[in-house]
Amino acid sequence: MRVWYTPRALADREEIFSYLDQRNQRAARDVIGVIKRQIDGLADQPHKGRPTDRGGIYTLWARPYPYRIYYRIDQHEVVILHIRHTSRRPWPGIS
Repeated sequence: MRVWYTPRALADREEIFSYLDQRNQRAARDVIGVIKRQIDGLADQPHKGRPTDRGGIYTLWARPYPYRIYYRIDQHEVVILHIRHTSRRPWPGIS
């Protein structure tokens, strides 16, 4: 399957990297690397995430880091919708 990011998800990824890079460059590379690997893995295993309360949207942890990746599956594509730190308020309507 093809995996692509919405503009919001790309902005999320860049904000995470920028924030961490200002504090610890190695941590920034490590976190973004895990996020990217988890997302890349969805091409082969799109259902490895957990379904959310909002139909058709899945969530995947970027373990060991406290980030959740939200995505949906559209026919032959995985669409990354949002990447969110778990200490933030939940994404409205999704748990």
